[in-house]
Amino acid sequence: MCVGKCSRIVGLCLLVLGTLSVAANILLLFPGGALKYLVEGHISKLAKVMPGVWGGGIAVSTAFISAVLSKLALLGAAACFVLSGVGLTNGPLCLYNASEHGRGTLWDYPFLDASENYLYDHRTWSVCLEPEGVVAWNVVLFSLLLLISAAEMVLASLQILNGCLGCLCGFCEGK
Repeated sequence: MCVGKCSRIVGLCLLVLGTLSVAANILLLFPGGALKYLVEGHISKLAKVMPGVWGGGIAVSTAFISAVLSKLALLGAAACFVLSGVGLTNGPLCLYNASEHGRGTLWDYPFLDASENYLYDHRTWSVCLEPEGVVAWNVVLFSLLLLISAAEMVLASLQILNGCLGCLCGFCEGK
């Protein structure tokens, strides 16, 4: 396969993944599809940073333009991967009953200081009273961002390699 054709295919795949990344991150801003929590400021810090938009979306979409910008895409995808992993590890911001700490109900990250990983014990997810279903919402979307950004890192690396091969071997023009 010619370097130019490969570049177009990989670039198109990166554009699709970038679009999915942006969509997943935007959905993180609206737990359960509700605008209320964004307006009230009850969205997790890592969702507000929007790594899926600037890292997995915009930066990755530039890889279609040139192999040089594929390095930026690789960095953006890596940043999205790391921040999504941290978001998944920390858990969501939610209203929960913190009476065992003598504080009543409050908006915070209930799984941040947990002794065991909340991802493996679905029974603990009910600790979040509001937004309804926010734990599953965050787990699904941050996991999706992790998978998308991992694929983007692989494709951006292929795009970089493809660009280097094109510089060394030519771009198959006229073949």
